[in-house]
Amino acid sequence: MIVDEGINPFEVAVATELFGLPRPELGLSSPLYELTLCTPTPEVRMNHGFFTLSGVAGLDAVDTADTLVVPGRPDNVVPRGEDVLDAVRRTHARGARIVSLCTGSFALAEAGVLDGRRATTHWLWADLFRKLHPKVLLEPDVLFVDEGDVLTAAGSAAALDLGLYIVRRDHGAEIANAVSRRLVFAAHRDGGQRQFVERPVPDVPDESLAPLLAWAGERIGEPLTVADLATRAAVSPATLHRRFRAQLDTTPLAWLTGERVALACRLIERGEERLDIVARRSGLGTAANLRARLRRETGLSPSDYRRRFGPASGEAVRT
Repeated sequence: MIVDEGINPFEVAVATELFGLPRPELGLSSPLYELTLCTPTPEVRMNHGFFTLSGVAGLDAVDTADTLVVPGRPDNVVPRGEDVLDAVRRTHARGARIVSLCTGSFALAEAGVLDGRRATTHWLWADLFRKLHPKVLLEPDVLFVDEGDVLTAAGSAAALDLGLYIVRRDHGAEIANAVSRRLVFAAHRDGGQRQFVERPVPDVPDESLAPLLAWAGERIGEPLTVADLATRAAVSPATLHRRFRAQLDTTPLAWLTGERVALACRLIERGEERLDIVARRSGLGTAANLRARLRRETGLSPSDYRRRFGPASGEAVRT
């Protein structure tokens, strides 16, 4: 992870928490990742001088990383140093993965690695980003964008969403869920969800979906329908749909499907090899539907997912 002058300490802390700390609570013999902090100068002052970082590696450390993390900073009209941009370009040229957090996407755009590609950034800086980097296909309303070898997160909290998404892609849903529980953070918010929804404060307390989600989560393997959820919530399907859109920015059916795919992933990771059993227990019904949904969510077939995340698979990844 590059810690540049003026970097926001929150994103540095997020990446350190997700990728740098050991996870003894998971019972693993090795860490999920090996994280190295690197700076362009021997001493770097973070945003507003709240913290000063020294005694870490130089930028040549990026040349051995599998993933390069670039946090954001608030002074996005000030160009990054050429040594930082060159480190980003070198990393991209050799095919390693690059991840920007919040306005770290400005650095990636300055380095030229986002030209002609989809990306996101904090909604507050979207207009400035478009003005400075018109060749980038900016998606300002989403939490994060996955372009394969380049991933960009929106605001600071969205860095947690993208980080957990990366953990899930690298180590499977079981590990990602365990890490999210440790962080007391939602295990999965899809990258396509809107990062900011402005709406007036209601005159009466909002009807939270939390009790309904908890009830449905305990029965996700059962043949629940949207009508069942509406009945449980004592509202019409149309009202339920509006509440899901307002509170989760998704639909009841999409939420059900996502939870079922997550359960199917956990079953495969725990060693269940019979696809018909996985499909039935996760509520996806048939093996054919399981294959289609799993490939859509993870990009992998059930057999590929099993080889990658099944029992006894996985090793530390250098970050």
